Amino acid sequence: MRMRWPGFKKVRRQVCRRIAARVEELNLAGLSDYKAYLADDPEEWTKLDSFCHISISRFYRDKSTFRFLQDLALKELAKESETARLRCWSCGCAAGEEPYTLSLLWHHVLKPYFSTKDLEIIATDSMDSMLNRALKGRYTKSRIKELPEELLQAGFTLQNREYILKSLYRDSVRFIKQDVRKSMPEGPFHLILCRYLVFTYFDEKLQAELLDKILSRLVPGGALVLGKIDRLPCGTEMLEPWSKQDRIYRKVR
Repeated sequence: MRMRWPGFKKVRRQVCRRIAARVEELNLAGLSDYKAYLADDPEEWTKLDSFCHISISRFYRDKSTFRFLQDLALKELAKESETARLRCWSCGCAAGEEPYTLSLLWHHVLKPYFSTKDLEIIATDSMDSMLNRALKGRYTKSRIKELPEELLQAGFTLQNREYILKSLYRDSVRFIKQDVRKSMPEGPFHLILCRYLVFTYFDEKLQAELLDKILSRLVPGGALVLGKIDRLPCGTEMLEPWSKQDRIYRKVR
């Protein structure tokens, strides 16, 4: 399946529960029988793959990462960009928490300083259920608890214990169903966030293959953001550290 076990160590219960439910659904005795079932039915591999999609996310996840984006990276990228639009890609966007956080930062904090520029965010995920939730823009308190109070008050209205994101912050995000292993949005992008997906769950050979494709969509001087537990699969002369602590890199010009 071209995945790596270490990436699943903290989320293995979620995956194992899904597989156990599938084994019961098929009236199989256990995992050995399921292994035999996989050998006889190639289409079952697609279903098994879907059990390994991890949907854990929240607004402002890794606060130091978003502080760096707000205080330095987005400002520098906006200043250096010769285009009227700053283009960002959120890869593996789950229910929209990451791209909407970007939108909140841009419109509420940075837009007053860059009135002539717009932010375009492309957000991709392979799960219909996640994308449908993202489009609704409705969240429980657990999803927004790490947001700074200023952004929470500016961006949401509270209704029946749900936090509803205002349309201003939804409108600059476009959601696309894509599996990054098979397709990616067209670049170029000034900022790409690929956190807790490619460099967490996929094996190193697949990581290297996808890194080349990702970098081909990043403008010279653009930024690539990884998750804090992520590591690049191999050394590359195309990237230089921008924030080692936050796993943020710049593409060499």
